[in-house]
Amino acid sequence: MDRRVALGLMGSLTLGATAPLAAQEKKAGKRAEGKKAKAAAPEVAYPPELPGGKAFVTDTSDAFLTPAATLREGIAVAKAPPTIDFAYFPGQTYEGKPWSNWGDSTAAPGKYYTAIGDHLAPAGNALVFEYDAAKKSFRKLLDLKDLLKLPDGHYAPGKIHSRVDLGSDGWLYCSTHRGSTRVTTDEYHYRGDWVVRCNAQSGATEVVVHAPVAKHCIPNGTLDPDRLIFYGGTAPGDRVDGEGVQFLAYDCKNRKLLYAGPDGPARYMILARSTGRVYYVPGKGDSPLMRFDPATDKAPVKIDGEIGIRAATRETTRGIVYTVSQGQGEGTQSTVYAFDTRTEEIEKLGPAAVATNQYVAAVTSDPAGRYLYYVPGAHGGSERDGSAVVQYDTQARRAKVIAFLHPFYQEKYGLVPKGTYGLACDPSGERLYITWNVSRGSRAWDSCGVTAIHIPESETT
Repeated sequence: MDRRVALGLMGSLTLGATAPLAAQEKKAGKRAEGKKAKAAAPEVAYPPELPGGKAFVTDTSDAFLTPAATLREGIAVAKAPPTIDFAYFPGQTYEGKPWSNWGDSTAAPGKYYTAIGDHLAPAGNALVFEYDAAKKSFRKLLDLKDLLKLPDGHYAPGKIHSRVDLGSDGWLYCSTHRGSTRVTTDEYHYRGDWVVRCNAQSGATEVVVHAPVAKHCIPNGTLDPDRLIFYGGTAPGDRVDGEGVQFLAYDCKNRKLLYAGPDGPARYMILARSTGRVYYVPGKGDSPLMRFDPATDKAPVKIDGEIGIRAATRETTRGIVYTVSQGQGEGTQSTVYAFDTRTEEIEKLGPAAVATNQYVAAVTSDPAGRYLYYVPGAHGGSERDGSAVVQYDTQARRAKVIAFLHPFYQEKYGLVPKGTYGLACDPSGERLYITWNVSRGSRAWDSCGVTAIHIPESETT
């Protein structure tokens, strides 16, 4: 063999042997740095407390109107600052992984209903609370662990990922979801997740149905409050399950499964309360648009239209449901849509983002549907844009920030609101409730709190 060739081969072999080693050392260095950074993060105490042990704080400040540096050109800021009440949820007496909010919420006159969970697995827990706006106090309505009373070693859900909806019968309905993707297996006696309910007056709790779709979790759910039909989009407990997301319709009044089938919605649906119909797109896409009418359909049917539905309002008095599209992934943006439940016509209104964040996982409206409210940056990162609370004028088709909560709350109370999956507007339109995932110094978030934002009248006229 030619000596130069031999030397070249030796060099290649040497490089081939050392390059992976160098890459491994680089990865190990990054892991070590990550561990150091994690170790350096301050420890936080449980239960979370406000300074001085206060149960709640109330603030009005011009700092709420100080724009984030990332605010897009042309986005308006309110002229009058709101008054905001903040409180930590009770029940967070130990470390979660993390304590978090993953499902949308509901408001009744003067009351707000929402859920938080510890995200632990396989033995997790989740709670449903009523927040009283006048008393600025909480009432625990549901404790999943107490309700289910599962034996040691059995899977117990650590999240309520569906909406918490109030039925015409006075009960609040929701569904459960795993705290981890690796525990919904036979090893932990997993059969499927639960649809549960709690009475908003008496506090009584019940299981409506266990495992309506066998060995599937129920991360997406909403209730038709008049017909008492719970609609869900499931997720396979086992990652290798080939069935994928299922769509289900369950009659809670008669305890009867109406339908369960493939190609269901991963995260949200449109409920037309006036007609009893529900609409969704399979998975996380924008089409095809499916409709299910429990009065006439044995299975969902495809209709014309393309719409993004990562979040949706309740039906307004004008028969409109407003939605916001997924807005995640490179080159995509969150978009606001209007869906007419009478004509099934879809109208694209415009972009939802006001700064760098696109992801909106909850949107609500005043009763007339003139103003929408939402917080971009649902899965953390909202603070990069000042934890902006957005009011979207559906007539003018433009967004306005009514409050920047960051850095005000960090500087005054040592907490950062980092995103939300649950919010609701009081039926009066005067207050906006938001359930926040909160960081008290942790890298992501570590606890949950609620704000009641009293919207100045001048910002709605």
